[in-house]
Amino acid sequence: MKLLKKAQRGFTLIELMIVVAIIGILAIVAIPNFMDYIRRSKKTEASLQLDSISKSSKRIFAETASYIVGTAATKPTKPGGGGCCGGLGPNNHCLPDSAGFAADPTWKQLDFHIEEPTLFYYDYTGTATTFLAKATGDLNCNNKEIVYTLTGSVSTTGNPVVIPFEPPLSDD
Repeated sequence: MKLLKKAQRGFTLIELMIVVAIIGILAIVAIPNFMDYIRRSKKTEASLQLDSISKSSKRIFAETASYIVGTAATKPTKPGGGGCCGGLGPNNHCLPDSAGFAADPTWKQLDFHIEEPTLFYYDYTGTATTFLAKATGDLNCNNKEIVYTLTGSVSTTGNPVVIPFEPPLSDD
């Protein structure tokens, strides 16, 4: 009878405190890593879209020996001049502006458009031998913009040179 009562007791307070301590330690390690993962995943959009502009620019240069000349309007249009869409789209994303990209002759020549909600605004300025494309976004809606750039030029041998710049990860 004495053994039966001992088997039905349950957990002691010390055992429960050890479990809580282990869960706390795991949370201390896991939460910052998860937040870093979220920041990196948000920034991936800019790299992928600028890579699309890079490939298109190289192709056009190979066909015409010139980059696209012109200045493309910033798309999607910034609401109130700010970098964050402030709730206009889902999860503070900007609503896609397919018609705006299609109506702009420079974006049209680059065959660049975005058809899904986005965290970044894109712009392009180019001459026959150089171009600058930028992706600007306020990922956390805290008025701290992050800017990815893509520069294009012509090497001394006449080949296109495209250099991306990815800003470092920050705590924003």
